[in-house]
Amino acid sequence: PVLASAHENGCICLWSIQGNLVKELLPFSKYPSVPLTALCTDVSTKMLLAGSKEGHIMRWRIASFLEDPKNSKNQIKEELCWRAHSTEVVDLFHEEEKNVVVTASIDGSVRLWHAMNGYYLGYFGQPRKFELSDISRLILPCDVNNFPTIIKEESKHMEKNKKFEYPLMLDRDK
Repeated sequence: PVLASAHENGCICLWSIQGNLVKELLPFSKYPSVPLTALCTDVSTKMLLAGSKEGHIMRWRIASFLEDPKNSKNQIKEELCWRAHSTEVVDLFHEEEKNVVVTASIDGSVRLWHAMNGYYLGYFGQPRKFELSDISRLILPCDVNNFPTIIKEESKHMEKNKKFEYPLMLDRDK
């Protein structure tokens, strides 16, 4: 068993039941780290979902890591990030049978998303029925203008290893 905790600095810590830190995760995104406000897993603990103060949802694949945390080949991989709300996410859960994520925000909205690709399916209180089978249309809620970002492992490593040099140059004329 592993306990996950979300933190103000945007980090997720995974703890053993003895209280030892097993792993520390920092979301990989083009946005600076923001406080995480909600966490959940699916029933089979294959994925970990986190919601942020800025309305983002992030999804990690954790199954292989949980099977053997000591094996360095079994890494936790962030797979997807999307903007679910324009304000803080206060709760979220994954409904495994329908493969949807339900998110709630401090603005009072409760929205439904496809768990695998972050596509918007609708909101609670809408006049039409949810169409869970049609995920071909990529629509967004009115207050969100960013499409879901699929995070590829290659780009993650490239970003980490990118080195910049900013040599100081003395210009006597200035």
